[in-house]
Amino acid sequence: MRNAERYPFVSGDTALSEAGFRPYLPFTLLNQQVSIRASALLDTGASVNVLPYLVGVELGYDWERQTAALTLTGNLAQYEARVVLVQSAQRQLEQAQLVFAWTQATNVPLILGQVNFFMEFDVCFYRSQLEFAVSLKSAATE
Repeated sequence: MRNAERYPFVSGDTALSEAGFRPYLPFTLLNQQVSIRASALLDTGASVNVLPYLVGVELGYDWERQTAALTLTGNLAQYEARVVLVQSAQRQLEQAQLVFAWTQATNVPLILGQVNFFMEFDVCFYRSQLEFAVSLKSAATE
């Protein structure tokens, strides 16, 4: 992976020992004049990026002004969701525009999924080393 940034897995549950570690990516969310430092779970099984309700509010989004609705599945199927675009920046990596399903759920982590995080970034998991690497998608795939 070219120009990859490496990150450690983060312990989510100390009772589970090594099994409790998860790949959380620290990054910045940007919306107009607002920027928020956040940590998001990299979830290859998630179809979409998910933005928890309170994070969206902190970024300055108004629920009533977001008119593009979508239906989530699984644990989040009971909550309404809206489509929002957010700029993101990771350490030395360039900024990327990410599409999020902004959910009314407040008990969900910030999730980076297939659409569109894994479409914009290459990720390599080194689970046995409790690390992962992230880089912008390679030019050959553009």
